[in-house]
Amino acid sequence: MNNRPKPIPRELLFGNPEKASPKLSADGKQMAFLAPEEGVLNIWAGPVSGAAKPVTADRGRGIRNYFWTEDGRGLIYIQDKDGDENWHLYLSDLAGSAPQDLTPHPGAQAQIVGSHWRIPDELLIGLNVRDKRLHDVYRLYLKTGEMRLEVENPGDVTGWLADNAFKVRGAKAMRPDGGTELRLRQNPQDPWKTLMSWGPDDQGGAHGFTPDNLGLYLESSLDSDTTVLWQISLDNKEKNILAAREGADVGGVMIHPADFHIQAVAFEQDRLRWTLLDQSLNEDFAALEKLAEGDFQIVSRDNADQTWLVLYNNDRAPARYYRYERKTRTGSFLFSTRPKLEEHALSPMKPVEIAARDGLKLQAYLTVPAGMEAKSLPLVLHVHGGPWVRDSWGYHPEAQWLANQGYGVLQVNYRGSTGFGKKFLHAGDKQWGAKMQDDLSDSVLWAVKQGIADPKRVAIYGGSYGGYAALAGAAFTPDLYCCAVDIVGPSNIITLIKSIPPYWEPMRRIFDLRVGDVDTEADFLKKRSPLFSADKIKIPLLIAQGANDPRVKQAEAEMIVEALRVKGKPVEYMLFKDEGHGFARPENRLKFYAKAEAFLSEHLRRVGSQSAPNLAKWPS
Repeated sequence: MNNRPKPIPRELLFGNPEKASPKLSADGKQMAFLAPEEGVLNIWAGPVSGAAKPVTADRGRGIRNYFWTEDGRGLIYIQDKDGDENWHLYLSDLAGSAPQDLTPHPGAQAQIVGSHWRIPDELLIGLNVRDKRLHDVYRLYLKTGEMRLEVENPGDVTGWLADNAFKVRGAKAMRPDGGTELRLRQNPQDPWKTLMSWGPDDQGGAHGFTPDNLGLYLESSLDSDTTVLWQISLDNKEKNILAAREGADVGGVMIHPADFHIQAVAFEQDRLRWTLLDQSLNEDFAALEKLAEGDFQIVSRDNADQTWLVLYNNDRAPARYYRYERKTRTGSFLFSTRPKLEEHALSPMKPVEIAARDGLKLQAYLTVPAGMEAKSLPLVLHVHGGPWVRDSWGYHPEAQWLANQGYGVLQVNYRGSTGFGKKFLHAGDKQWGAKMQDDLSDSVLWAVKQGIADPKRVAIYGGSYGGYAALAGAAFTPDLYCCAVDIVGPSNIITLIKSIPPYWEPMRRIFDLRVGDVDTEADFLKKRSPLFSADKIKIPLLIAQGANDPRVKQAEAEMIVEALRVKGKPVEYMLFKDEGHGFARPENRLKFYAKAEAFLSEHLRRVGSQSAPNLAKWPS
């Protein structure tokens, strides 16, 4: 069959969801969720069995992250200014009074360290007021708004951990060699001592203290390629392995909301899979497997652990939420985030494995337009950002948008992606624009050789690192693609690293090891930067940028736009004045996707406009 799917209005994919992100209060009597209010995402809340009303009135980029106070009297959310990522914490009560800015410090960034159900009036937060590079820990008293310094950052700590008595007793610090160490103290007045350390090639960290505070739950790759979940005694340092899976790192843990023991561990290679540690959940997880299609996650629950809100992620449907009652082991449908989208036929996403030229196995996902054969399709290589993250199976709005246009979509976990073990991660060290890019090229050639892709009609598309890869594809493999789309991607690695946000400075050594040292390897990094190979670019480019992006500055886009325009190269440029590292406002998203849709249509539907790559010259 080659019946192109019915067009999906862009608003259904990229406009605001009708509802999203439901959360239960600790007592399970109230529920909050995100929904539009005057066209902007805000928090709505109300009794579980009653009507909800908006409790915030944001009129900017919308609210995306929030949580209940432990006493259920209010909701706390984070918000920045036009994408600058200087997050403030706001408290909104259910009475509808104006939200209170809990961290009113211009230019500072707040982070949540923890909350505790037994101490509902307090939060532990990280705040870089004293030094923009470092987050100190403060104890914030919600009733009065008072803050008290709890721990001062010595200069190398990137994360803090509170125990189950709500005392800061753990710290993750960067070592000068690029490794990390976990420091502990018995009491707030005691000195810090190193419990464990990891070299730059290993991964490790703590997920929390055991319920009695006498042990820690640790994730570590010290004795294996992938990370393993351990429990370690703080008394005798005895370790017990709790969960591991070949080929996949620990992907997350499910911790009991009231007594803090780990109940389940997630692993993801091609799909999300759970390992149960708390056997009392066996029948619950069996019931959830049958309740709906897709991979599920428990996203909220009451402290009694009797009511769960469950998210189902499906490749051919938007996110769907269910309420599950453990007492009866029954679930009921809550809502779909985009119910009008469910009226359309979405396209299936298939996990595939691709061999790179050196034999490394790459986990990838292929989306083929609904109703069409995977044969000689125009193809979009969609490159994930990071690069130290990964692509996953499930609902992906951009993949569905592209497939709905009649394009095949290939998403590849190239070397350097996380979740597949330390060998795979570090196979990407200092390989920006080289072996990491080769993995992308090899994946395109795999799709061509499989007969899936038309070699004359392949586009490369991505954001952040994916935007860099789009520029690198155009500059370093100019005959492989017919066009490229770069969203907030860096063009010059040297200026990218030199302009990182100040609070990334403790992690600077990671950039030196995984990307390159700007002080000693400037020539090397220059060769890997698309800006300095702009003369080799011959395909049309679309570049989009947020003016307030703190990670990839506006100059990264404008340097290469200028270099291309000076040489008469085809490039279109979009700058969003009220956005940062990505586009949060629906009107901006819709404007960008309309432009990108027209751009891709012009170049991917032009048969014969590009010479097919000579497959004989590429490694098999």
